[in-house]
Amino acid sequence: MSVTAVPLQPTPRRVLVMLWGGLLIALLAAVALAWAGTARAKAQRGTNEQFLAWNAQQAGVVTTASGLQYKVLEAGEGGKPGDADVALISYKGTLRDGTVFDENSRAPLPVSQVVPRFSEGLKQMQKGGKYRLWIKPELGYGERPTGPIPANSLLVFDVELIEFLPTAVLQQMQMQQMMGQGGPSGGVPGQR
Repeated sequence: MSVTAVPLQPTPRRVLVMLWGGLLIALLAAVALAWAGTARAKAQRGTNEQFLAWNAQQAGVVTTASGLQYKVLEAGEGGKPGDADVALISYKGTLRDGTVFDENSRAPLPVSQVVPRFSEGLKQMQKGGKYRLWIKPELGYGERPTGPIPANSLLVFDVELIEFLPTAVLQQMQMQQMMGQGGPSGGVPGQR
């Protein structure tokens, strides 16, 4: 029995370079993905400061001078509410772990009478806009527990600005409505 040797052609250098280059790129991509996943996990389980530092680097997140963080989920149109306005909003408030502590689909809120950084977030919005707000503990309720909100909680709000009106206009509308329900314009009781 005889064995015939078949000579192997050498692999061209450019093929080897491409092969090793592809392996290096795959390795770097794997390291980058592992690092990014670790950074997110560390931020999610870490302190509020670690989370906010990580969150500030995410696409679309804006950090104001006060430390409020927000992200525009859907842009609105028109003007923005001010301190003298009442905003009609839909919102859901959660803790960092996703626990819902408050929710309302149509809440009229005087802009100047809510948690200051929530008010700051509202004043960034336009009618029809949807935002996510992150309020660090010292800008929210701080060290005191409030209802279902534990002390030192980072608050996360998803907010939609449905409408806003000046407080004076709203009060005038309420007076007109009351007058139409048995007041002078609806007739005086006992008179024909």
